Amino acid sequence: MSEQNYLKGKTLLLVDGSSYLYRAYHALPDLRGPTGEPTGAVYGIVNMLRRLRKDVHAEYSACVFDAKGKTFRDDWYPQYKANRPSMPEDLARQIEPIHEAVRALGWPLLMIDGVEADDVIGTLARRAAAAGMRVVISTGDKDLAQLVDDQVTLVNTMSNETLDPAGVSAKFGVPPELIVDYLTLMGDTVDNVPGVAKVGPKTAAKWLGQYGTLDNLIAHAEEIKGAVGNNLREALSWLPMGRKLVTVVTDCDLDPHVESIEASLPAQPEQRDQLRSFFKRHGFKTWLREVEAGDADDGESDADVGASPSEGRGELPRDYEMVVDWQTFDAWLQKIEAAELTAFDTETTSLDAMQAQIVGLSVSVAPGHAAYVPLAHRAPGAQTQLPRDEVLARLKPWLESEAHKKVGQHLKYDTHVLANRGIALRGVAHDTLLESYVLESHRSHDMDSLAERHLGVKTIKYEEVCGKGAGQIGFDEVPIERATEYAAEDADITLRLHYALYPDIERSEGLRYVYEKIELPVARVLGIIERNGVLIDSALLVKQSHELGTRMIELEAEAHKLAGQPFNLNSPKQIGEIFFQQLKLPVVKKTASGAPSTDEEVLQKLAEDYPLPKVLLDYRGLSKLKSTYTDKLPKMVNPATGRVHTNYAQAVAVTGRLASNDPNLQNIPVRTGEGRRIREAFIAPPGRSIVSADYSQIELRIMAHISGDERLTRAFTDGEDIHRATAAEIFGVSPQDVSSEQRRHAKVVNFGLIYGMSAFGLASSLGIERDAAKHYIDRYFMRYPGVANYMEQTRKSAKEHGYVETVFGRRLWLPEINGGNGPRRQAAERAAINAPMQGTAADLIKLSMIAVQDWLEQDRLGTLMIMQVHDELVLEVLDTELAVVREKLPELMCSVAKLRVPLVAEVGVGRNWEEAH
Repeated sequence: MSEQNYLKGKTLLLVDGSSYLYRAYHALPDLRGPTGEPTGAVYGIVNMLRRLRKDVHAEYSACVFDAKGKTFRDDWYPQYKANRPSMPEDLARQIEPIHEAVRALGWPLLMIDGVEADDVIGTLARRAAAAGMRVVISTGDKDLAQLVDDQVTLVNTMSNETLDPAGVSAKFGVPPELIVDYLTLMGDTVDNVPGVAKVGPKTAAKWLGQYGTLDNLIAHAEEIKGAVGNNLREALSWLPMGRKLVTVVTDCDLDPHVESIEASLPAQPEQRDQLRSFFKRHGFKTWLREVEAGDADDGESDADVGASPSEGRGELPRDYEMVVDWQTFDAWLQKIEAAELTAFDTETTSLDAMQAQIVGLSVSVAPGHAAYVPLAHRAPGAQTQLPRDEVLARLKPWLESEAHKKVGQHLKYDTHVLANRGIALRGVAHDTLLESYVLESHRSHDMDSLAERHLGVKTIKYEEVCGKGAGQIGFDEVPIERATEYAAEDADITLRLHYALYPDIERSEGLRYVYEKIELPVARVLGIIERNGVLIDSALLVKQSHELGTRMIELEAEAHKLAGQPFNLNSPKQIGEIFFQQLKLPVVKKTASGAPSTDEEVLQKLAEDYPLPKVLLDYRGLSKLKSTYTDKLPKMVNPATGRVHTNYAQAVAVTGRLASNDPNLQNIPVRTGEGRRIREAFIAPPGRSIVSADYSQIELRIMAHISGDERLTRAFTDGEDIHRATAAEIFGVSPQDVSSEQRRHAKVVNFGLIYGMSAFGLASSLGIERDAAKHYIDRYFMRYPGVANYMEQTRKSAKEHGYVETVFGRRLWLPEINGGNGPRRQAAERAAINAPMQGTAADLIKLSMIAVQDWLEQDRLGTLMIMQVHDELVLEVLDTELAVVREKLPELMCSVAKLRVPLVAEVGVGRNWEEAH
């Protein structure tokens, strides 16, 4: 099969379809078509092929997939790929639609029995290169780096990475011609190909750099010292087979599938009729409109810009303006005042929102059309900028207008930045950070990731503008022209992301409620809470820090006495030597390197029987309190306000719970006296009191509501002690005859089961035999059959859809519910049981925060909401308003939703946070 001479200089584009299947499946949320069929992998592959067709001009192309059945490698090594799990059912259902889409998009599709996709690609690449062609291979598989040379390049569309020979050397530490040797040493766990034990990328690259080739390394194997040298020598007999397995075969017989590149692989036009039918059948509406508009060739319809979700969104023309004169400023002011929606962003001097000052601001009124207004750049040679105070004064009416709708990425931050200048940002209609969080809470939500995932756009990174590490400059030092490219792009991308994400929210009543009634309004409230801050008694914390230090010295002396010698209480190595060599304590578990572990779990277990581990636990607990809170909090007081201001991150926990950081006010331990004393330092100023309101047994009440279990619902409705009621059911006694021990056991059962606890876990928690724990669980489910039914149905629903939902419609994604290994899948199943309760509790406390803040503002009270911690709200209340707050606060918290069982909120009052409990 000779190739024609005129192939010289032309391009062959080869797509490793098999390498992208799983990546597309796992990278995207559980997308579903109109009939409920899974479409995430289909979407990912189609989007990738459309982008490649646009980005890489190629006269010839093919999309290559593995065929079913064994290959010649299975004959060489019967255990080849033996450990690979079976394909997830939802992915298997998408294979045929993917093949149909590939053909409709005009790509020749290759699947050759007995030959892996890598070998088909390798054979075609070498044949094309021999004919003088340029070859581009689109893959996510490192194995194909062995094919790279001056004519063959790899591209990874999921990471926007391109690898030529220099790129391969930079990424792997070895050139393409040594990739086979490199892979042989490391092995491949996915394909069940052993390598040299304990040899990873660094060691493999180091050896090959030192010895040049695998053969030369083998010849000098006796020179390699230590355990890794022994591992190399033990693998010598295997390495030839390992090398054979990881080598891409480049001379496979491809008859009759590929008679010649010229005859079999010319790039074909898209099949419009087939695509129209396919996109309609699978619910890809934007792509369907493009085909119907006759615009399928370039992948972008002007009529569709900014109109709908993310299918097929490509690069847009960019018209970015730098605003450095009043005429341009006035023109843009007219644009944003006339726009239905404007994307808005600030560039600042700091990530600390309470301290940050504005360097410039950007706006966008249409996709691809944005402007940047530099205000405080001080780069050498910076041109004249408009005066910051005057610009902000002229923008203030628009910024504070509810009528002028704005969208941003994490606008809570920008709200603080503007508040630092006396401007109250209003009219926040949308936030792309929150849109992403509501749609796919388990994914990353930064703008760079969102742009790549939903728009297929690689954005300018902050580090590309400001540098990294010690050499990083402030944004105010960036040249204005470069700053304009970066900042205007931020506003542009934000607007485009909104148009891509929001339609998916609109289509779901539950997601729309969570976004519009919970996440957007609570973002405003969180900004208020953060700005209010909390007053702390720094002198008290300094005193506590000294006391903790004294107690730590005492514990250190006690540990030395128990060990029979001095040692470093913070050194795992020295602790291991004392525990296992001198004291001969039992080894509970080992680290990855094979050494006995001394982590927290091990100490907890050993502390049940031995005094030294208990002392170490106490020491570590006090050390953490001292370093994290008593030493650190006084240093975090804002000099301008005299208060500590935490940051509440909304888009972190998949359950919807908030995360507190800088400082973390949600992790102060309350089970120890020392931990509770730290809360004494959170105080109210004169004339005010601290009020704490906490939902009582909220997750158990939500379980009663969701499960509808008759007995559980009745117990809460009748106001019974739920743990006593459960004990009565489990132990078969009347409530008044339940002992304190039985109630304690029932409490562990109640809370353990809503976290998916097994009989083994329950036995461990209660210190009883596993049979007894299993009896408790069986008895519980017998008496509460509604709970058992809920758990079973929830597991099934989670496996079917890939997510569970809260009462209000928040989707809690469980990526590992149908994949992952056994333990991770089991953890996902346990999470499926608890997530709806934890997520609903998070929704309830957010709704409460919104209701309470609305009431405070409506009645113009001087009371401040200052903290949210798990199921608790903390307020700083004027003493003159104390009576009305104590009455109204629990009423508001208990009326934000109507469940099958009553909500209960308990209120406490004190001069400090601990006293309020």
